[in-house]
Amino acid sequence: MITRREFAQLAAAAVAVPAFAAIDSKFSGVMIGAQTYSFRDLHSLDDCIAAMKQIGLGYAELWDNQILPKDRSQVAAWRSNPPMDEIRGVRKKFDDAGIDLYAFNYSFRDEFTDQQIEQGFLMAKAMGVTRITASSNVDVSPRVDKYAEQYKIYVGYHNHDSMKPNEFSTPDDWKQALAGRSKYTGINLDIGHFTAANFDPVSFLEEHHAKILTLHIKDRKKDHGPNMPLGQGDTNIKGVLEVLKTKKYPIPAMIEYEYGKPGMDTVAEVKKCLDYCKAALS
Repeated sequence: MITRREFAQLAAAAVAVPAFAAIDSKFSGVMIGAQTYSFRDLHSLDDCIAAMKQIGLGYAELWDNQILPKDRSQVAAWRSNPPMDEIRGVRKKFDDAGIDLYAFNYSFRDEFTDQQIEQGFLMAKAMGVTRITASSNVDVSPRVDKYAEQYKIYVGYHNHDSMKPNEFSTPDDWKQALAGRSKYTGINLDIGHFTAANFDPVSFLEEHHAKILTLHIKDRKKDHGPNMPLGQGDTNIKGVLEVLKTKKYPIPAMIEYEYGKPGMDTVAEVKKCLDYCKAALS
């Protein structure tokens, strides 16, 4: 017969055991995860999380579109007053799958009200996230920085190769956004888009690593060329990963799968991307 003392010890041990096993996707010291936009063709966030678990990706950057209302006419109102109980539940979904919800992708735009900007930080706080990535206008950065400093949540601005005014495409765009801002304003470097815009992601990583929150790993051709399977474009992915490995920069490399066409198996392709990264780091 079990004694009361033994029962208490067993109960304490049960509490100490986590409800999930964390997925280890750190290779040669480099964190490999995914921007959940990679799974945009799947039906739900639950499907996305299940796919990440199946592939073995332990770090996630959550694309806000996967928690927005399906009815696009409701999005503006939702951004002004998001359902925080549901938002808090999002973190639990990732925790239960053993995935570290590392960053929240919420793209501040010029047309956002101050309330909608602040709600992005409140959502991040509700999910226990201290980093936001954002495909934003350069001019919105002063309004965003005010809340970033208030809530002590870092914001990394994401680049494209559009080369349009008031969009992040060049190193000078980040220089403008970071000038005079708090320590909470930073960079989310998409190495594929950076290459397509004819810049070198390796040297930029070396120079600005202290301000980079996450990397987006994809392959593109130079001169605004197309997305390609990893290793088939002009992006120096191996060079970027080697820098993370040798310099031990604590920056996760988030796979962002974009080269897919209708009918391709998203899970299989993202798995190929992970395998490429693992081989590059071996």
